[in-house]
Amino acid sequence: MLTIFPSLMLIAAVSDILTMRIRNRVSVVLVLAFALLAPFTDMIWKDYCWHLGSAGCVLIACFGLFALGAMGGGDAKMLAATACWMGPGVALAQYLVWSAFLGGLLTLALLALRYSPLASAASNTRLLRHVADRKAGIPYGIALGAAGLMAFPSSPLGAWALAQM
Repeated sequence: MLTIFPSLMLIAAVSDILTMRIRNRVSVVLVLAFALLAPFTDMIWKDYCWHLGSAGCVLIACFGLFALGAMGGGDAKMLAATACWMGPGVALAQYLVWSAFLGGLLTLALLALRYSPLASAASNTRLLRHVADRKAGIPYGIALGAAGLMAFPSSPLGAWALAQM
């Protein structure tokens, strides 16, 4: 648990920086890993269902935002898959608030970069090509990955995994 979840958060962030997409397989692996690993923790069946329900609620809300054009589809699926790991409660609230806060900071930073003299230099590098493009969206996977890493230790699965060390 201490390797799968953080690794997938990093993969989502890097993928979004490089391609402006979060691959479906990242979200699918997150959900499958939760479904396979959670039963081996102290989690009872009712809590397991609450975690899945949290993911469903986040997915419905995010696809509403996606339908309005306010969010990308990969971001919506990533948020829901991560909510599976967070479950209902403080960890999910932290994740959502930190995602919004870090996403806002990321947006402001990218706007500053895109309208600065550094934009032309940044657009010539593979890593920063998309983030410097004024026509590109915001690679929100960066904020989602960072927020997931920040919230994970307070999640039930993160706390369980840390206690096992």
